[in-house]
Amino acid sequence: MSRLFAYARVSTVQQVTSNQKEEIAAAGYDIEDHRFIEEQVSGSVCAFQRKGFKSLIEKLETGDTLIVSKLDRLGRDSIDVQKTVEYFTQHGIRLKVLNLGDVDVTSSTGALMVRVFAAFSAFEKDILVERVQSGLARARKEGKTLGRKTKTTAAQRKTICQRRLVDKVSVSQLARDFNISRATILSIVAAEAAA
Repeated sequence: MSRLFAYARVSTVQQVTSNQKEEIAAAGYDIEDHRFIEEQVSGSVCAFQRKGFKSLIEKLETGDTLIVSKLDRLGRDSIDVQKTVEYFTQHGIRLKVLNLGDVDVTSSTGALMVRVFAAFSAFEKDILVERVQSGLARARKEGKTLGRKTKTTAAQRKTICQRRLVDKVSVSQLARDFNISRATILSIVAAEAAA
């Protein structure tokens, strides 16, 4: 007999999985609590490296069905999602994604949809990267300073180096005096030494 499982993931501890749980219930799926796997882990972590997802994989058997609210809950990028879908297909586990119209993405139609969405996603990401790079190049050309604003002036950095290297003032004392972190002091001194 086929068993139903569900997987819900959020990226940060400030977020909750309750919306995903409600979406799955609203779609008519009644998942037993011990078969509903929830975790808080960044989407940048590959699916098979997530603790909750790994425990889910250990429970799933051929013929089971896994429900997720959205495709991006499964993987960090299109390649990760495709690998996950391939794993389920090879092991005879159905994978239904609600925001794709409750489609079983392990079916031939669903697999095609995943590939099309993955291609569009990759294209969209490439376009975004091109726009960012173009914007950065334009800003540099206009003479704009990029990156985080420095916490110290050139004169302060010179004083910090003088006091650290010549007067032998401790890093902690300099950090207190200039109200910046020890790491910033070390970075300033290292940059001066490299110059």
